[in-house]
Amino acid sequence: MKIMLSAGEASGDLSGAHLAQALRRLQPGLRLFGMGGARMKAAGVRLLFNPTELSTIGFLEVVRNYTLLRRLLTRLSEVAAHQRPDALVVIDYPGFNLPLAELVRKQGIPVVFYFSPGAWAWGAGRAARVAAMGAWVAAVFPFEAEFYRQAGAKVEFVGHPLPAMVKPRWSGAEARRRLGFREDAPLFVLMPGSRQQEIRLLLPPLLAAAAGLGSAIPGLQWGLPLAVTIPRDRVEEHLARYPQVPVRIVEDATYELLAAADLGLICSGTATLEAACLGVPMLIVYRTSLSTYWLSRLLLHLPYVGLPNIAAGRQIVPELLQDACTPQRIAAQALALWQDQSRRAQMRAALLETVSRLQGEGAVERAAGLILKVAREKL
Repeated sequence: MKIMLSAGEASGDLSGAHLAQALRRLQPGLRLFGMGGARMKAAGVRLLFNPTELSTIGFLEVVRNYTLLRRLLTRLSEVAAHQRPDALVVIDYPGFNLPLAELVRKQGIPVVFYFSPGAWAWGAGRAARVAAMGAWVAAVFPFEAEFYRQAGAKVEFVGHPLPAMVKPRWSGAEARRRLGFREDAPLFVLMPGSRQQEIRLLLPPLLAAAAGLGSAIPGLQWGLPLAVTIPRDRVEEHLARYPQVPVRIVEDATYELLAAADLGLICSGTATLEAACLGVPMLIVYRTSLSTYWLSRLLLHLPYVGLPNIAAGRQIVPELLQDACTPQRIAAQALALWQDQSRRAQMRAALLETVSRLQGEGAVERAAGLILKVAREKL
């Protein structure tokens, strides 16, 4: 049996790696190949292309890479036609993976969407495309499963794997000692994203806000977990402009840093759900190009962009987006949250309660089981 996988970003690479490990546990000798990043390669996936450093977010940004992405789409479709995998698993990255799935499905190869195109955010058109091709959806959110069922797609709710993945090696106090932070002073975490564009647009206002908070909160410490897709020197260039902000870059210990943190300033995306799994009070921040922002405002069908808020169906965490994502507003809201212990406790409890509904334990195994069932039916 052989299965083709396609992931295009750091979060998809992480999910793909855990999925590959679960697939191999359930089906020894399984051949895995396709597109992904370093984590999937380490999990035994033979990579044909690694797009994780290329990945962008935004309409114009995708257009700039259009020629390369079209060539890659054609190439992967040709590989599928030649290799004849028993199933294609596409992981998030909908702008690329949705057309790839349609091309491969026309070849008679079953398709499973894992972290499916966010039709519940972008409208029923994507769900209709998934249903029309007869693909399966391994849904990670309950509302996602219901949305795709209503569109006529084949769906199985498997649960979100992240709560089972976010397991720090050390407790908060031990993490502080091992990572070099004081135990008697507040520790805030900066998570500016895993894309080059996010570092460029988000890290400067976050650091400016951190500078303002430093004068208001005595002894405040800062930790920044380095994403595997971001070169360390790129972050250090920004930090050098704010020598008054004591930021310690942390590598290969993101969950441990979150476990030790009192509060987070976190880029919208998977990182916000990782922080939610540990009950970290936070602000969700995001900036993108003006073209992408205004087009998103026209197309999005959700009142929130942060995953914890979407999963909860209400706003648990404040969101500072685009024009609201200024150093002054970030600092003011972070200070207000820090000074209100009761509010932080309520946010922590709401985050943990929301995460508990995602049925994280065994989620990746259920997803792997569905994929193998689909592949065996083809065989």
